[in-house]
Amino acid sequence: MNTSLYPPNGEMPAPLGTLDELMVFGDQNATPVKAFIGHNLGYRTFLVCIPMHEFFRMSDVANEVGAEGEPVAQRKLDPGHAQNLAKYILRGLVSAAVNRREMQKATIPVSLAEIRDRMGAQPYLSLQPIVANIRTCQPLGANLSAERLATANGETAAFKVMLSQKDVLWVVDGQHRRKGMDLVFEFLEIVRSTHKYPKKSSLYPYSDDEIVPPGELQAWQECFDVARGFSTVAVEVHLGLNYRQERQLFHDLNNLGKKVDRSLALTFDDSNPVNAFVKDELNGTIVTLCEQDAKSWDNDLGELPIKDVVAVNAHLFLNKANISGATPPVVMPRKVVARRFWEAVAAIPGFGESGAKKATVAAQPVVLKALAKLTFDFAFGRKRNGEYLDRLLDGITEIDFSHENPMWRYYELTEEQRSEFGLDGLSDYLPSDADGKNRDVGSIQGGYMRFGAKHNDIFPILGDMIRWKLELPVRGVIEE
Repeated sequence: MNTSLYPPNGEMPAPLGTLDELMVFGDQNATPVKAFIGHNLGYRTFLVCIPMHEFFRMSDVANEVGAEGEPVAQRKLDPGHAQNLAKYILRGLVSAAVNRREMQKATIPVSLAEIRDRMGAQPYLSLQPIVANIRTCQPLGANLSAERLATANGETAAFKVMLSQKDVLWVVDGQHRRKGMDLVFEFLEIVRSTHKYPKKSSLYPYSDDEIVPPGELQAWQECFDVARGFSTVAVEVHLGLNYRQERQLFHDLNNLGKKVDRSLALTFDDSNPVNAFVKDELNGTIVTLCEQDAKSWDNDLGELPIKDVVAVNAHLFLNKANISGATPPVVMPRKVVARRFWEAVAAIPGFGESGAKKATVAAQPVVLKALAKLTFDFAFGRKRNGEYLDRLLDGITEIDFSHENPMWRYYELTEEQRSEFGLDGLSDYLPSDADGKNRDVGSIQGGYMRFGAKHNDIFPILGDMIRWKLELPVRGVIEE
């Protein structure tokens, strides 16, 4: 039996929770979409699962005035965010290709497995549902036709809704996911048609060869195949909203949620290889992690907030302030040096023990960032040097990381005091304090040296102090 959601005589839509019959009218260009009927806070919606490539073809984003004057109902696109989502989606398609073969009990090609390992495996991948609106609908979708799909005992299982070419799925929430799909399909099209990897902004920058090997080419073809049929995206389709309603929905979806705390997000995330290293190889063996730092040093148990340890490792592995963009091919070969670094740090007297912050300045993240930056420079930087690396890591425990060390207060001391404390020559390593710029790295408070909050300004100076103490070369260019 063919049914619709509304009576055929133009009356008001059927009451929520009831479905009335209507003969389906034909549309030669219509696309049948299986949908569940939902009522989101009283408004009728379709809940559909569409193959990823099909969704991209059927949808659009109103972040610019359309060709026919469609009103703007979206923010401007962030290309960087879309690029990151594209890498995630591509990794998901690779995983989907592997999963499909496992479901079929088929052999997984070596090239496909290698691509997955290079991009980085993770416990689970998923795209959150996309929210869209069909503007061409009458209110609540009264002009759409549908065919009821029933079970063997006559119960309604779902509806086959007919969407014509004019029934565009205007994305309300998910434009960056859609743009990510666009970038993925563009990448796959270039690879499949030219048999070459893109030279710039490639979503797969792990191959040294410009020409795609035959095995990898077949793997990318398989990824495209799963995007066309096997891999679906969930879409909540609203019906007949005007642009003001779209804007309100966009506002509510993006402003009523609560952002996840950084430490909790890192605790839950196993996809980033640096974060995985912190949790799998450091926590409980070399350092003890916690989600929140103790507000008072009197309550310090020697634990380190995971967000601080991850930030230190960002400098250690990547020479960056964050771990975004970390990949297994970069991280894996550097783990040996990273473990050696943390083992040296853990040997600092008082580090990791109860009351560590009062026992040593090394318990403050900015000091660890200084040491991590030096380690990166000597181990992985352009001027890498094994001798200097050994001198640094072997000499960490020889440095006086006590709060009383006058070296930390260099800029507060007079020339006479600097000489008295044996700091002659340190000025050759440090930025000048005669140019009037702020060199406030911290101060003694309550008998303890507390470094400031502007870590990016402070840790290079602390690194210079450590260079001087261990007789390492002066930083090539003083970065102001």
